[in-house]
Amino acid sequence: MIKVICVGKIKEEYLKEGIIDYYQRISKYHKIELIEVADSNKKEEGERILKKIAKKDYVITLDIEGREINSLELAAKMEKVFIINSNITFIIGGSDGLHDSIKKMAHFRLSFSKLTFPHGLFRLILLEQIYRSFKILNHETYHK
Repeated sequence: MIKVICVGKIKEEYLKEGIIDYYQRISKYHKIELIEVADSNKKEEGERILKKIAKKDYVITLDIEGREINSLELAAKMEKVFIINSNITFIIGGSDGLHDSIKKMAHFRLSFSKLTFPHGLFRLILLEQIYRSFKILNHETYHK
């Protein structure tokens, strides 16, 4: 199971459509769940996120201070994790970032860039990269 825990709701229709599209694409390869928690302050958001994480989950936080990897490395990382753990949980924090308690529990801190992205757009980018990982792992054309 892949879980994507996100702070806040998506308001823009074009982002909702893109997120639904990639959610459906990923669903053909693997079970996926999108979980939204209400935005607030970092501490409260952290508490809400913690309630959605199972002890057995392999937690990957999306963190500007995390490690930057390319698409092939993300695919390899997911493949390696799935060998030892059937659950990967990606966490996207709120506009103030992730609470330290969430960062500390992460098995891997991933950065897509030193740039800052709007949260809705980033959710779409993450789903596209998860989909790309499955295409890579299945040796299907998509990734170039």
